[in-house]
Amino acid sequence: MSMSAGQACRMQQLEASDAEKMSAIERECFTLPWSEEQCRAAFKQKAFAAFGLFCGEALAGYISIYHTGDELEILNLAVRPHIRRLGHGKRILRTTLRLARKMDIHRVLLEVRKGNKAAISLYEGCGFQHVGQRRNYYADTGEDALIYLCELNSCQS
Repeated sequence: MSMSAGQACRMQQLEASDAEKMSAIERECFTLPWSEEQCRAAFKQKAFAAFGLFCGEALAGYISIYHTGDELEILNLAVRPHIRRLGHGKRILRTTLRLARKMDIHRVLLEVRKGNKAAISLYEGCGFQHVGQRRNYYADTGEDALIYLCELNSCQS
C-alpha cells in the first residue's frame, strides 16, 4: 500500500465497513488503539461519525468525532506515520471544522497527550486554545491529557 505526496486524495465519510482500515491505522499510530470491533461498534452510536482521507484506494488518515447539540468532540485524528508532515492532518482537521460550521456547531473539543508536540502544533495552528488538563489520563503511561477548545467563530479552517 504505497501513497505518494503527489497522489490525488479525497475526503469521504466512513462507515462500519471501513472499521478494519481504521483499526489498522489505530495500531500504527496509537499505543492504546481501538480494535476493529470497537471501531465497528462506534458507528452504531447516533452521535458518532468518522471521515477518512483516501489517497487512491488507501486510507491515509481519518478523524472520528462525537457531535451533540452545538458541540463536537474529536476522538481521534490519525495519519499513517510514513506519510506524516505532508499536510494530510491539517486537511482532515480543517475539512472537519468547515463541516462543523455547516452543522451549526459552535465548539470543538479534544484531548491530546501532553507530549504529542506535532499534534499540539497542528491544533494550535488551526486556532485551538489550551483550556485544561486531565492528570494521569492515559492508562498506558500515566501521561496527562491537555484539553483544547476551538470556538468556531474564532477558529481557522
